[in-house]
Amino acid sequence: MADYRPAGTSLAALRPWLTLLDRRRGRLWSGAALMALTLASAIGLLALSGWFIAATGLTGLLLAAGVAATLEVYVPGGGIRFFAVTRTVARYLERLYNHDTVLRLLADLRARLFGALAGLDGQALARRRASDWLNRLTADIDTLDSLYLRLLAPAGVALLAILGLSGFLAVFAPRVGLASGALLLVGWLWLTLAQARLGLAPSRAQVSELEALRGRLVEQLQGMAELEAYGSLTSHRRDLAALEVRLYRGQRRLGLLAALGNALASLLVGLAALLALWLAAQAWAAGQLSGPLMVMMPLAMLAMSEALAALPAAFTWLGATLGAAERLNELEARADSTPPASASAAPMPVEGAPAVELDGVTLRYPGALAPALQALTLTLAPGERLALCGASGAGKTSVVELLLRQLKPQAGALRLGGVVLADWPEAALRRRVAALTQRIDLLDDSLAANLRLAAPEADDDALWRALAWVGLEAWVRGLAEGLDTRVGEGGQRLSGGQARRLALARLHLRDPSLVILDEPFAGLDADTATALAARLDAWLAGRSVLYLVHQLDGGPFQPPGIDRTLTLVEGQLASEGAGRPPPVPGAG
Repeated sequence: MADYRPAGTSLAALRPWLTLLDRRRGRLWSGAALMALTLASAIGLLALSGWFIAATGLTGLLLAAGVAATLEVYVPGGGIRFFAVTRTVARYLERLYNHDTVLRLLADLRARLFGALAGLDGQALARRRASDWLNRLTADIDTLDSLYLRLLAPAGVALLAILGLSGFLAVFAPRVGLASGALLLVGWLWLTLAQARLGLAPSRAQVSELEALRGRLVEQLQGMAELEAYGSLTSHRRDLAALEVRLYRGQRRLGLLAALGNALASLLVGLAALLALWLAAQAWAAGQLSGPLMVMMPLAMLAMSEALAALPAAFTWLGATLGAAERLNELEARADSTPPASASAAPMPVEGAPAVELDGVTLRYPGALAPALQALTLTLAPGERLALCGASGAGKTSVVELLLRQLKPQAGALRLGGVVLADWPEAALRRRVAALTQRIDLLDDSLAANLRLAAPEADDDALWRALAWVGLEAWVRGLAEGLDTRVGEGGQRLSGGQARRLALARLHLRDPSLVILDEPFAGLDADTATALAARLDAWLAGRSVLYLVHQLDGGPFQPPGIDRTLTLVEGQLASEGAGRPPPVPGAG
């Protein structure tokens, strides 16, 4: 269920995002000024047109009655044309300018959020599904784009228009300006604060329910085969249908609340116009006001419908904006709670194969029943090739994520090249350490672009050499687009073996000092694995290497040149053995 909070506490969630908007205050004020100019032109057009029509009619009646009368038609006629053209041009410029501003704001919001996501470690990312993080990056940010264009600017301009029009009418008839302005001000308060209060809970629930629907739908699409195989697809669809029903029910309720607000806005504007007409007629009867001015005042009030029309729907959905801001604030708080890499001036080790030390390392994932690693101590000497064996779930991947600084241990110390891992500068760590894991991440881009993720400065010759090293050169040269061939989303246009070799070519381009290889020949046939093992053995000479394998069977898929083996069982070392046979004394 959604977490409903009092509005007073929720409004504080907008403060960080208002601060972000303030960076573009010049554009925001300019956009609001264009919005105000559009509204002022609409009010001026209707008010001056009413005055001119009334003045023309009265002048005609006087002339028909034989009374000498004159009316200057060029000035008000020119004013009407001015307001009409200004309203059209200002509306066009306002839409163009403000939507460009919103796109810039969305870019700022997404960049800030992406920076927060990039700062999360593996433990924080594992707390939620990938669809939830995607929802933060897209849906929540899209919800926040209404903060300026639908909430702040229209409400501020409408309030300014109410005060300005009331003051203008009060110059001619104080009772008309003050009374009508007070009624519109009460309406403004209802259409903003009251509508927000009424829609707070259901609109917040809509965002939460929509997030749940997206997550369930992604799960169903990704796990369709498993759901069908285990006979759970029907119940899963039933849950989706229940979510949809709740969404439709919430949307209907919010639609009714917005319709209520629209009706009240029309009613209040109509009442303000009637009140202005009644009071202006009294002033006219008392000789305090001319006939054309009496007609102008209620028409000017009717023009305020343009100022108030957008407020009900926007503020009815305020809860959705607040909910999105709260979730994004929570994400940023998690990123801030993740301590950055130390900026200490610890000396970096010289270039070359580094040593690796894990000293009493303990790692526990959030909510896990047992630690993934428990008081683990192991070492990897410079230039050594260590095979870390173990069944799935033994903790091998956790060791890799610790070394890549994607996770932080709860206890113990990690050192790379004799320097505490947390003290390594990010750029130096990524240059010296690289891994080939079970998961191959490929972008929906060209082969060349995916290879250059490891070496952005690499030329085409370097890319071809890397492809030749993994045995893919002939295949790529046979493609119509060569290096420009797109690999598809997630590399779906490649086979599993091709994707793995492409990732290994990327690792070759990176040229790291510490190489981590998780089942490097997985998905390859025996001949390809045998040919690649020889090249890999030569390339790894002089580097520190950590292999992750389930078991060593001595076949063609065994990693080359293993010096030592360790076995992990439930996060603890169980055994140690030799890899290469020791040299025979006296042997040639």
